[in-house]
Amino acid sequence: MTSPPGRDDDGSAAESRPLVCDRCGTSAGTLADGPPLTWTCSVENGVRRSFCETCSRENLRSIEGRLDSDWW
Repeated sequence: MTSPPGRDDDGSAAESRPLVCDRCGTSAGTLADGPPLTWTCSVENGVRRSFCETCSRENLRSIEGRLDSDWW
């Protein structure tokens, strides 16, 4: 089940934490602003991970094959 935009899993409002690519470390503002449309979000082992446009494009086949980012 997904949460509405701007809300965490517990239903509270999103914090102003920085949004950072979990692969390369690129920053894209804060979680309160929401991720850019070109970023990819994935849940791996119960943890939500975000990937920037560059990392998403470079690993598109692995993402579509539902491989965990550890395999990229």
